Amino acid sequence: MPEKPGGTEITELAALKALAQPRRQQILQHLTLHGPATSALLARALGLNTGATSYHLRELARYGFVADTVPQEPGARRARWWRAVPGDRRFPPPSRRTPGMRVVMDELNRHAYAADLALFERLQRESGAAVTRGADERDADGWADGHTYSRGSLRLTLPELQEFFEEYIALMNRYKRPDAETPPGARTVHTRLLAFPGPGNEALGSGDASTDDNSTETDAS
Repeated sequence: MPEKPGGTEITELAALKALAQPRRQQILQHLTLHGPATSALLARALGLNTGATSYHLRELARYGFVADTVPQEPGARRARWWRAVPGDRRFPPPSRRTPGMRVVMDELNRHAYAADLALFERLQRESGAAVTRGADERDADGWADGHTYSRGSLRLTLPELQEFFEEYIALMNRYKRPDAETPPGARTVHTRLLAFPGPGNEALGSGDASTDDNSTETDAS
């Protein structure tokens, strides 16, 4: 089901704290990337003990970030399986954050950005290793060319930037579909949008938009 416009804003400080905890971010990322898992499977994958993983899962479940799901393996009905709960979750903008929220959001963003960079670098290394194994293996499914990259700049008003962001979310939602409707050969594609305003006193360009570096590049290295 498509997300409602505007998403769901997380304003409860306790929920933000639950999400900002580094181990919980790792658990959420693992469930998102690899699908449902038990606390034991997560503990082995992340180098934790099962007790700690179970505690973190319960805290994430308290605020709706993870939920129980059906057993994923035959004969594993006694084990409790967890899945990440997808959603368009939003955080209060800086102008509406309390001092406590600002501290938690700084911590959350610091760990999230570091995790994104580590994931990108790992996938780049794996792609590079595939390249060294030879063209035949690398191009067997064509995904070696699936690393797209774009840099650009636009001159926008704040309402236009907000509209741009909502259109980006709407585009993402257009391509979301249940697992049952996902065609064979599909892979998880990781997307990140980072948009930030330049200084307020920057000189105006010759036009309304600066697109000198707005091409989309494919990096298969």
